[in-house]
Amino acid sequence: MAKYVAAVDIGTTGSKGSVFSLTGEMIASAYREYPCTYPKPGWVEQDADLLVRSAMEALSEAINKAASSSFNISSADIVSVSVSAQRCCGIFLDKDEKQLRPMISWQDNRTPVEVAEIEEKISGEEYYKKTGYPNSTTWLLSKMMWVRKNEPEVWAKTDRVVQMHDYFLRALGVDEYFVDYNDAGFFGIFDSVSCAWDKDLLNLFEIDPAILPVPAESGTKAGLVSKEASKLSGLAEGAIIAIGAGDQCAGSLGAGITGKGSLSISMGTAGAVNAYLDIPFRDPNGAGMVTCHSQKGGWLWEGHQAAAAGVYRWFRDEVAALEKVQTEESGEDFYELMNKKMEAVPAGSKGLVFLPYYAGAATPRYNSSARGTLVGLTFAHDRACMARAYLEGITLDMYELILAVQKSGTPVDDVRILGGPTKSALWNQIQADVYGIPVRTLNVTDATLLGAAILAAVGAGLFSSIKEGADEMVQMKEEYKPDAKNHVMYQDLYKLYCKVYDSLNGDVYNSLADFQERF
Repeated sequence: MAKYVAAVDIGTTGSKGSVFSLTGEMIASAYREYPCTYPKPGWVEQDADLLVRSAMEALSEAINKAASSSFNISSADIVSVSVSAQRCCGIFLDKDEKQLRPMISWQDNRTPVEVAEIEEKISGEEYYKKTGYPNSTTWLLSKMMWVRKNEPEVWAKTDRVVQMHDYFLRALGVDEYFVDYNDAGFFGIFDSVSCAWDKDLLNLFEIDPAILPVPAESGTKAGLVSKEASKLSGLAEGAIIAIGAGDQCAGSLGAGITGKGSLSISMGTAGAVNAYLDIPFRDPNGAGMVTCHSQKGGWLWEGHQAAAAGVYRWFRDEVAALEKVQTEESGEDFYELMNKKMEAVPAGSKGLVFLPYYAGAATPRYNSSARGTLVGLTFAHDRACMARAYLEGITLDMYELILAVQKSGTPVDDVRILGGPTKSALWNQIQADVYGIPVRTLNVTDATLLGAAILAAVGAGLFSSIKEGADEMVQMKEEYKPDAKNHVMYQDLYKLYCKVYDSLNGDVYNSLADFQERF
């Protein structure tokens, strides 16, 4: 009897469930969308229980689709499940495991005061040396400090602080809150070498380790699907639950980044660059994060964009509303329509410069006060020009991450791009032209799902190692080679991009951020 595995990806704006063969073929998938809430400028929150329900629904639909497919897969054929989830999301639970407040998203930037307080207790250099992370509003340490100070009634009742991966595994039937090593790092108090909570940091910031999840290795068996979860998810009761990985870590695995010289570029709601490391070195420029790879004994150089394709989605909803309505009425795909319009726009968008800092600037600038900026508008520009400028600005921001990888001394020989935007040949070519490096797409564009599927298979003993699973299940699709002329032009555009940022950084961005606090 053929065996299959299930995978779940719990993202920022939606959850996906899927069923995979052991050769990496996605048999069926389903998607559920959900919102974020924005109580104040810079604040981003979500309902963790809504995300769990949505993920269960997506998985159940995917399993039903697999049953009615030509593969005729029953739930009993799906032997294991694992999960990829958005990282840095703080879920505060009471002793009855109920949410005490909405989940604080990784995109949330409410904690610059707490980041300064961290800096007062430990220098940025020492903090980075210990954790592999630059001090930032993104990590959960500052968010726990914020809740402790600003919501003392919530903190007094807090029994556990967990992330979405841990929360979903528990909902599936696992007896404990387990956090994979990669996710654990994003608490900002984890030692990625010994794979344990850093006792000095716990003491320094008065964090009781008992409230934290239990660190565990990706791809290991964590428990079995419960009767209640079976009804919700469509999985068979007793199916194996494997420890998963944070979304970008799972995505790099789903791209086959398991050896030195390989780099993946992900464009989802956020963006990320992941390069494989065989030692847990520290970036001499302090720009990138050094995190645990899903393979124990391996690490990742990671850099992230706080907002990437999510910015273009905003453009779709708020600027290109006419095209959105037209495509909804005609049944045409919005992105395909815009791609056709953008084909008539030259590289460089007729001189528009776009900085995609809708959720602040992340790697390598780490500026929570930065804001989205479009410069250069004239009467010669239209929505197609603006649309292309958005794609180019998001890609230029990603280019900075690649430059940071190279400046760190990490080789880049093999580049693989992943995520929903890889469905756009136009955007794929823009990436190759901006980076000046050939890029390859994947047969399964949802690499986070494939990474979770690999971990599910390893957890069930279907592969002897994570690398073996990746070698068997990851398949390449197409290659895009850079246009030399466009690359030269994009080098000039990048210089303008940096000048625009430098002219706004400091007084303008800080004053704007302070002004927005009024609303």
